[in-house]
Amino acid sequence: MNFHVIVLEMRKLLRNMDGWFEKAKAHAAAKKFEANVLLQMRLAPDMFPLVRQVQSACDSAKFAAARTAGKEPPAHADTEQTIDDLRARIATVVAYLETFKASDFDGAEKRTISNPRWEGKTMTAPDYFVEHAVPNFFFHFSMVYALLRHNGVDVGKRDYLGQLSLR
Repeated sequence: MNFHVIVLEMRKLLRNMDGWFEKAKAHAAAKKFEANVLLQMRLAPDMFPLVRQVQSACDSAKFAAARTAGKEPPAHADTEQTIDDLRARIATVVAYLETFKASDFDGAEKRTISNPRWEGKTMTAPDYFVEHAVPNFFFHFSMVYALLRHNGVDVGKRDYLGQLSLR
């Protein structure tokens, strides 16, 4: 499996997410409300707010790359309070993902991943990547999109997918 290609796509999608926040700020300005109120929006009372969805999407991407490559992921304090803070978090994770090369994932099939929430159980790195990391990334990424869209931000499928490699 080519893990690096998926990490590159996560990086691209995080860049797309950054663009959504430019649209969110423009939407708030046009409607005359403080854009940062969007950070606490939820689709349901028991779900994470927008700010935590962004943090989780970023974490899912960096953990997917780092753990599968056998590296220690950087820590982030989850202290973002504004859209600009979130955009800085996204930029930091994008820059981190840019450090990975295809060769970093050599030997991934021999790695084992553990997580404190798994109560002593483990997964192979490929299983972790496919069954846990990628679905988690797309779940939180999609929730950010849905929350912004639900609150009137003019984002659509092209904003979600971003630039395609059309020839």
